[in-house]
Amino acid sequence: MSNPQDSGAKSPMSRRAFLQTTAAAGAAAFAMPAVSWGRVSGANGDLRVAVVGVKSRGWAHVTGFQRLPGVRVVALCDVDAKILRNRAAEFEKNFGEKVDHAVDLRTLLDRQDIDVISIATPNHWHALQTIWSIQAGKDVYVEKPVSHNVWEGRQVVRAARKYQRIVQTGTQARSSHGIPEGYQWIQDGNLGKIQLARGLCYKPRQSIGKVKGNQTVPDHIDYDLWTGPAPLVPLRRRNLHYDWHWDYATGNGDLGNQGIHQMDLCRWALREQELSPRVLSVGGRLGYDDDANTANTQFIFHDYDRVPLLFEVRGLPKSKAGQRQWSKNMDRLDGVGIGVIIHCEGGKLIVPNYSKSVAYDKTGKQVREFTGGENHFANFVKAVRERDAGVLNSDILEGHLSSALCHTGNISHFVGKESAPGAIREAIKSEPFASETFDRMRAHLEANEIDLDATKLTLGASLRMDPKNETFVGNEQANVHLRREYREPFVVGHSV
Repeated sequence: MSNPQDSGAKSPMSRRAFLQTTAAAGAAAFAMPAVSWGRVSGANGDLRVAVVGVKSRGWAHVTGFQRLPGVRVVALCDVDAKILRNRAAEFEKNFGEKVDHAVDLRTLLDRQDIDVISIATPNHWHALQTIWSIQAGKDVYVEKPVSHNVWEGRQVVRAARKYQRIVQTGTQARSSHGIPEGYQWIQDGNLGKIQLARGLCYKPRQSIGKVKGNQTVPDHIDYDLWTGPAPLVPLRRRNLHYDWHWDYATGNGDLGNQGIHQMDLCRWALREQELSPRVLSVGGRLGYDDDANTANTQFIFHDYDRVPLLFEVRGLPKSKAGQRQWSKNMDRLDGVGIGVIIHCEGGKLIVPNYSKSVAYDKTGKQVREFTGGENHFANFVKAVRERDAGVLNSDILEGHLSSALCHTGNISHFVGKESAPGAIREAIKSEPFASETFDRMRAHLEANEIDLDATKLTLGASLRMDPKNETFVGNEQANVHLRREYREPFVVGHSV
């Protein structure tokens, strides 16, 4: 279970030095021989990309890579044959050329005419597909979160270091210039001491419905392959695609979906390069009864020693009346619905999107604005061409740590217990930021006409972690959730 944390300096500015010192660390038991760090791409210097998972986000990968100079998408991969055929036809129409396509990623890994695997499949597949691709000598662009659980995320980092592959995480805000400039400005003390990093995911999430019995998976979908590392159980929800986010067997809720972006931005602001030593969740799925099991209302309190990190998820609108136009009636905090607020003694730095940060003084007056950025796919391509992972704006280690902060928050939820509002308030009374957040959460739920004495929130376990080994201290029940039971042959760890 032990996964030693790669050593390195705390500041993001030392990323290149950090990667150089850890390039040979870990993963001693990988089965395949290491490939050359200087592996050359295809004819005429073209970088050849295969994109896996092309229904939604993966199509952005296709168009993003295909439009970069000297980059060609040469293969599409998806377990849904219907989607695959349609995307191949769309590719030919848009780009004037045919593209190969495959249902199973493994059929592409031995191809010497593929340099990069770009992954936009469901969360439960990210780690294993990345490791397979790394072992096959490919560089990898993998969507967030990079893992479904903490342990497998660390294995991806170890694999990337052992085989010296370029692995970029799809947290594209890391390619902003305006955000780190704002962070540096507050780190320099321009708004006084930093008190709290707060991430917000106030995003409309209606019920996915409730079905009776097992659902039929269409013949054009390879359901065994879609399930992969997760337990092979009958489909028990209306939609196979996308709604997997709201099943903990395959997704991580909005905390690990939209929320991982803002969790990463918070950790970046605090310059933390380890998991938090203490974590607590409060939340639940309230407002409707459906076939999902992830929280739609939740906050996570990461109690870092220097400055705490607090993350909020809300899927319900402002009030019961707002459910008539759900997406137009979401709460906002300081004008932000999905974003980051860095609270300081002398004001706030707000990150409202993926490319900008804005500083305000204590009166609410805007005092500085920082904007600009670069193309995240282009940054990855530059690192691949230069064979230098230090060029990456979002190296796999960054993706692992931020993904794992989402996972440990969910683990607190898993091992918690349903509690009345008074008991929750009493349990967190020593943490003023958590208490204030809970009071607002309670008011939000009451506005949605939810009786918290009848439909209780879950008070998560207050978990202590050894950040070096990425294991919990004194709670074996929580440690069980750091890693899943894998299904043959889709096992992370056989060659790690």
